[in-house]
Amino acid sequence: MSGLTMRYGAKVAVDDLTFTVKPGLVTGFLGPNGAGKSTTMRAVLGLEVPTAGKALVNGRPYASLPRPMRSMGALLDAGAVHGGRSAYAHLACLARSNGIGRARVAAVLDQVGLNDVAGKRISGFSLGMRQRLGIGTALLGDPGVLMLDEPLNGLDPEGIRWLRDLLRSLAAEGRTVLLSSHLMNEMALTADHVVVIGRGRLIADTDMQALAGHFQRDVLVRTPHPERLAGVLRAHGAAVTSEDDGALSVRDLDAARIGVLALSAGIALAELSPRAASLEEAFVRLTEDSTEYKAGIR
Repeated sequence: MSGLTMRYGAKVAVDDLTFTVKPGLVTGFLGPNGAGKSTTMRAVLGLEVPTAGKALVNGRPYASLPRPMRSMGALLDAGAVHGGRSAYAHLACLARSNGIGRARVAAVLDQVGLNDVAGKRISGFSLGMRQRLGIGTALLGDPGVLMLDEPLNGLDPEGIRWLRDLLRSLAAEGRTVLLSSHLMNEMALTADHVVVIGRGRLIADTDMQALAGHFQRDVLVRTPHPERLAGVLRAHGAAVTSEDDGALSVRDLDAARIGVLALSAGIALAELSPRAASLEEAFVRLTEDSTEYKAGIR
């Protein structure tokens, strides 16, 4: 998307947003509540008309694609289905409208684990079953591009692992996958790349590992002489604390500088390990000035 802007009266939901989701990767789409993620995804599908800019699928507006489900599969709201239909009927109706054969319907039901309930009404499905059906809907056209908004909601641990493996396998085939989620630990296991927005603006567009690595938490140091080393490091501006096992946690100096100072002082080191922030910590630090809703602490 390029320069995507969405205004609703005086409120700017998406503000000049530009990024590209690349094939062969699972791209995580992150942001606090109210950041504009869902609005952006709706704009991609043509469900919202941009105030400015554009959001394209393979270089074209989604609405102009002749068989859109064959190009891009999307899940925005797993609950937006006709509860009186069966899972099979729901997928068969969509397949017919997009020129997709019934054999594909059966294959997708098997892929998402709904074969045994294919003939049951959706109104009796659990949230996890509805999510599986929504994912199946996105997969129905065997598309090269997938866009999923919070697909992990309602899935049990087995379902989360299944979806993680599925998305990574699809990306490995060269497909383009955009995934939003609030489950940071799972996103760290699933995504290769991450796009972070806050208040509708781009905050980060980077490799997943680089995101956390950018926010180095501290350096773990083990030495036979922790007190001596702590004194040397503090004299050079480091904040040093002792951990329960006798190791040192060092901030404000990088590992290379710590090694040089220890060598100069004749102090042997047993371990010197930079420790990056977790994805959750990095996300919070990136978006702390862009969070619209904050709980008070009493």
